[in-house]
Formats: sequence, structure tokens, C-alpha cells
Amino acid sequence: MKKYFQFEELGTNYKREFIAGLTTFLSMAYILFVNPNVLSLADIPDLPPEMRMDGNAVFAATAIAAAIGSLLMGLIAKYPIALAPGMGLNAFFAYSVVLGMQVPWQTALSGVLVSGLIFILLTLTGVREKIINSIPAELKFAVGAGIGLFITFIGLVNAGIIVNNDATLVGIGDLTNGNTLLAIFGIVITVIFMVRGIKGGIFYGLVITAIVGMIVGLVNVPTQVVGAVPSLAPTFGQAFLNLGDVFTIQMITVVLTFLFVDFFDTAGTLVAVANQAGLMKDNKLPRAGKALFADSAATVAGSVLGTSTTTSYIESSAGVAAGGRTGFASIVTAGLFLLALFFSPLLGVITSAVTAPALIIVGVLMVSSLGEIDWKKFEIAVPAFLTVVTMPLTYSIATGIAIGFIFYPITMIVKGRAKEIHPIMYGLFIIFLLYFIFLA
Repeated sequence: MKKYFQFEELGTNYKREFIAGLTTFLSMAYILFVNPNVLSLADIPDLPPEMRMDGNAVFAATAIAAAIGSLLMGLIAKYPIALAPGMGLNAFFAYSVVLGMQVPWQTALSGVLVSGLIFILLTLTGVREKIINSIPAELKFAVGAGIGLFITFIGLVNAGIIVNNDATLVGIGDLTNGNTLLAIFGIVITVIFMVRGIKGGIFYGLVITAIVGMIVGLVNVPTQVVGAVPSLAPTFGQAFLNLGDVFTIQMITVVLTFLFVDFFDTAGTLVAVANQAGLMKDNKLPRAGKALFADSAATVAGSVLGTSTTTSYIESSAGVAAGGRTGFASIVTAGLFLLALFFSPLLGVITSAVTAPALIIVGVLMVSSLGEIDWKKFEIAVPAFLTVVTMPLTYSIATGIAIGFIFYPITMIVKGRAKEIHPIMYGLFIIFLLYFIFLA
């Protein structure tokens, strides 16, 4: 096992990889509860029952899809990157497709299935890998930093430190709120661990924050350890029933949107996490094809089980920060998602206030890639800056990538450096323009 995952070469061990896998799991465990609420449209009253997916079945589908995806990523690609149904894509599935377009959720699952199959085809032909490797180093660094700012913003919002403000869009929250104070405590204790150079500092920060939350009554103490595993019957295999309905103009647009967002969210996540872990070689992602295949196969598996697009999670960077360097960490995360099926009551202690510090600290680590960008060259600075700043401001990784990739060819051509642009980047320029014109 050590030889397969190259423990000695990457300077890691079983303990460090286990802590990394556990840290990643704790950082993304929220999806087990958020995804069922989103896909069942739990916050929308007075809907016909047939429009709602079964929340318990979605919970099980979410856990199993995450386990399958993470296991494939760990075993095949050997990366410390975990997968689960993606935030943003689940909201598009539920609110735009099912609620807005009045598409049956069974047909929407069929759309996810088709997008996953197309992804597998693109991966096996090497197209996806070529596209990722054609992206210039400066934009890859910008993507990593932008995602860092994005997840920091998510952490600050989850902590209640940043809130909505009608006058200024955002503003400072109520710092006397108990959960906000708990999150601030978590940030401080995690920073102390990290400054002291303690391995697994983010994980220990999560544990201590959760314990303190239970002591002061902000986090519920579990009353039950083991719960019944929900049935998959209401959602399993439903994606096959309405495949014929996918080939309409409306659903083709939906499938393309699934493809677009997942493609570039995944690309950004893979590049950012691999770069943070020091796994990039000569500006290329080793085993990129295998990583992309794992991601694509997980989407197909998730759609059959009964959930929206399964994708690589940027929260994996929390595990990398805790010391994870190999796919063994992802295998640990996969196992924990399966265990979550049996011990779901224990996950109640992982609240937004508990996970927010991890997201914020990981953001600090990820923006270090800004130092690799040559800001003195304006033709590089403009697309890099726009990529970084628009991710948190538009609340979309894909939008930030699109804007940066549109400006890169423009500034490089004007500067007289057109020959340095890979032909694929010109193709992406056109695709992104069409995206904003027709899909955005």
C-alpha cells in the first residue's frame, strides 16, 4: 500500500493521510444535509408531491455517490481529492430546471446521466486533459487563488461574520451572536495551531470548536449514535426512465449547462488542490486523465443513485493542508461517507460555525499562488485579476474562469504575443463568449 501510493517519495504516512481524509470529510460533510434539502425543494411551500425528490433517498444517494467518487479518485488517480454532489449544480438542478422550467426531476436526473456519459467520452479521447494542460500557468495560479477567496467568502458567510446588506450588498454581521463567536473562536484556535506548525492543525481546530460548541450549548450533543440507513428505492434508476425526453432544445441547454459548470469547476479544483499539494509537474497535472475519468464516472453513478452532478470538492484542500498527499486520504474520506449512512446522528455536531474556520484558513493557504503571477506584465495581470476577483463576487467559480479566459487572448493579442496562445485557448474564448450570450 505504501509503495502504491508512494508514501516515502511524497513524505507522508498512514496517520497523516488518515487525518487528511478525516479533515476533508468533516469539511464537506455538510453536503449530506444540504443536498437533500435543496433537491427536495424543502424551502418551497405548497408544491405538488411529485415535484419533490425524497429527502431520505437523496441523503443515501449523496453519501454513496460521494463514497464511489472519492474511492475512484483515490485508487485510480491517487489524488487526495474527494468528490460529492456539487453545490451550485444542485441548486441549478432544483430551482432552475425542476422549479423554473417545470421539468420532472426524473428527467433532470436523465440530463445529469447524459452529461456524465459525455464527460467520460471526452475524457477517454483525451480532450479534457489536453484542455487543462493548454491553460497557461498564470491563469492556473489565478484560478487557485480565486477559489481560495471564494471558499473564504463562503466560510465568512457561514460563520455569520459577513451578512447581506441591502445598502452595500454585504456588511459585517452580529459579532455578539453565539454561533458567530464560536466560529471566531475556531478561527483563532486554528490559526494558533497553524502558526505553531502543528500537523493536522485544521482538523484539531474543527474538533476543539465542535467540543466547545457542545459545552456552551451551541452544538447539539448527539442523543443517538446509530440510525437506520434510508432506502434508495424512491430515486434509484429513475435517470433511465426519461432518457428520451433529454433530446429536446430545452433539455439540451440543461445538459450543456451541467457540462460547462462541472467541466470548469472540476478543472479549477483539480489544478488548485494539486498545486497546493505540490503535485503539479512542469505546469501539467500528472494522471489528469485518470482524475477526470473518476470525476465523470462519479457523475454517472450519482445520477443512477438519485442525485445531481457529483464533482471534485475544493474542500479537499483542507485535507491537503492537514498533510494529505496521496489517494489514500480520499479512500479514508470514501469510507467515512459510507459510515455516515449508519452514524448520521453524529454529523449534527458539524455545523456551519464548526466548518467555517477550516474554509477561511484554507483560503489563506490557497491565495499564496498569487505570488507566482507576474503582476508587472499588464497583459497577464488583467485576466489573472479578473479571474480572482469575479469568483467570490459572482459566487461562481465557473464565471470567474470564463471572464479570465475571455480577457487573456485579448490582452495577449494586443501586446503582440498571439503566437504564445495555445489554439485551444482561442476555442475556449469563443465557447465562453457563447456561454455568456446564450446560457448565462
